[in-house]
Amino acid sequence: MSSASSRTAVGLPQLRRARFAVAAVFCVHGAVTGSFATRIPWIQDHAGVSAGQLGLALAFPALGASVAMPLAGAVTHRFGARTALRGLLALWTLSLVLPAFAPNLLTLCAALFVYGATAGMSDVAMNALGVEVENRLDRSIMSGLHGMWSAGALIGSAGGTLAAHLGSDARLHHTLAALTLTVLGLIACQGVLDLRSSADEEPPPRFALPPKSALIIGAIGFCAVFAEGASLDWSAVYLRDVLDTSPGLAAASTTAFALTMAVARLAGDRIVDRFGPVRTVRVGGVLATIGGLLVVLAPHPAVAMCGFALIGFGVAVVVPLAFAAAGRSGPNPSQAIAGVATITYTSGLIAPSAIGAVADATSLVVSFGLVTALALGLVLGAGVLRSAGRESVKVTPPAPAVHDPRP
Repeated sequence: MSSASSRTAVGLPQLRRARFAVAAVFCVHGAVTGSFATRIPWIQDHAGVSAGQLGLALAFPALGASVAMPLAGAVTHRFGARTALRGLLALWTLSLVLPAFAPNLLTLCAALFVYGATAGMSDVAMNALGVEVENRLDRSIMSGLHGMWSAGALIGSAGGTLAAHLGSDARLHHTLAALTLTVLGLIACQGVLDLRSSADEEPPPRFALPPKSALIIGAIGFCAVFAEGASLDWSAVYLRDVLDTSPGLAAASTTAFALTMAVARLAGDRIVDRFGPVRTVRVGGVLATIGGLLVVLAPHPAVAMCGFALIGFGVAVVVPLAFAAAGRSGPNPSQAIAGVATITYTSGLIAPSAIGAVADATSLVVSFGLVTALALGLVLGAGVLRSAGRESVKVTPPAPAVHDPRP
């Protein structure tokens, strides 16, 4: 779906409905991730895999997403944005059941590959629609949309935590969750924009290398996602091993980090509208860099926790802004967004293992020195998010009421 193919006049009330609809889609998408993450220990036991084998299996979602995301543009071009999102989101929500039924390592890897592929394609489709609504409203909404994803992930993880506490079989839990989320997703998709490519428009290639603009923008997303993934996966370990905190306090640091991310994203649109994406990311990079320094130099757990919170605040809006910039960077938004998504997924995949490798060779303190350096990269590279402005698209106001003189 190119921007040129979607310049149809849309009324402001319809745009507002589309915004709430795509926000609901983001929430459903996040709820799947949260539901899955909380039952990983059950899935590991059911499949009978070791910690090392589980680590291998957990690389397959990112692999599946990276392979499949370039297909999203072709699917959207053929079926239209609403139908494509409806189908891809349903595939993603239903794929939640697959890992819990995997009896061994091979089937678990295959299930997680499909899980990641459907996640990636639906991710591209919903972000492309989010960028389109943002362009038409002419104000930032992408940060809030990603905040809704984080809220959905928290809801899904809360349900998963309750199911695990009750000793529920993950096959039953994920089947019920998948059916519920599929229905909610289909309802939400009814309200998104029904954009279609023009008859004379060339279909995008099924597989294509990301455009140069996406690579440059993706580099900023890479830095942010690396810092995010490292902090989420290693903050508790850092407090436990480096600062000798209790397991409960260490775990609380991870929860606090996730909450700061969600809050910052939900509030981020107003900040972006007031200061613009470049200044917002530059200031966020400064906060994240200061947070990284606090973590590295922390003499006390409270200081490190403040540092992780600052990292969360600093990087929270970067990925939504990267997707928005990609959607305005060329004639094929879906292809550019797929390119940025591939880079950010790759960053999320390698960040935890890279932190561990550096820690094994040196120390966790040095590992978070690397995170701090990448946070500084946000300050230096924020200018790539500057664009010529959102595409000017006609928004038709509601027609005034006309009195009919006939009785």
